[in-house]
Amino acid sequence: DTVYAVVEGNTVFPGEVDDFFKKSDTMQAYFANVIAAERREFGDIGFLPNNARALMIKSGDLNGLTRETLAPCLDSDLYVVFGASYIKGWLIDFLVARRTINIHMGVSPYYRGSSCNFWALNDDDPHLVGATIHLISRGLDSGPMLYHAIPKLGDAAPFDFTMRSVVVAHTSVVQRIRDGSIFELTPVVQDKSLEIKYTRNADFTDEVAAAFLARGLGNADLQRLMAEKYDAALYLEPVHG
Repeated sequence: DTVYAVVEGNTVFPGEVDDFFKKSDTMQAYFANVIAAERREFGDIGFLPNNARALMIKSGDLNGLTRETLAPCLDSDLYVVFGASYIKGWLIDFLVARRTINIHMGVSPYYRGSSCNFWALNDDDPHLVGATIHLISRGLDSGPMLYHAIPKLGDAAPFDFTMRSVVVAHTSVVQRIRDGSIFELTPVVQDKSLEIKYTRNADFTDEVAAAFLARGLGNADLQRLMAEKYDAALYLEPVHG
């Protein structure tokens, strides 16, 4: 009936405004593609629905919040984390104890860290573009996995393809909460020996972004790579969409 949304704010104009990603012509060119794909899949930014009570904070301030500040939402039936900064202290202990669901944009354990789906494409691994739905843990994106959400390529260009992974992740979580099936899944511990790449925000530089744009990767390239590399055994209880 009521959703308590704790929202960490970053700029909605990445590349144009110096924030999580730095301001530069290259970043502006790259994120113009991201924003266009985002609007095609989700529409423009807008207000939250009437049943959502929002607490807006600056990104990085989450761990400074007290139990008293968050008290209204600490008796919720379900907790879901998406795109949060690194959670520490009493709050991560609270969320772990309540089997909080985390949506990681990247196919774990292969790609972990920041901008995982970009790095999968950059490494010619489009079959590892997607999301991992897992139980939150004290480590970054390292909790026991519930399932993978994998976008269908179809005729999508790279930016739309990666954005579709966000769509299938969120729609599948909503559906599986609604029908109760998400609570019936057996969590699987991640095998860290399978990790291909762990990336940080600092790894995504102007030079990396410019080189990716210069490649002009297209749907035909993705189709070829998917045909060469796709292996259903890589995924856990996958949802395709």
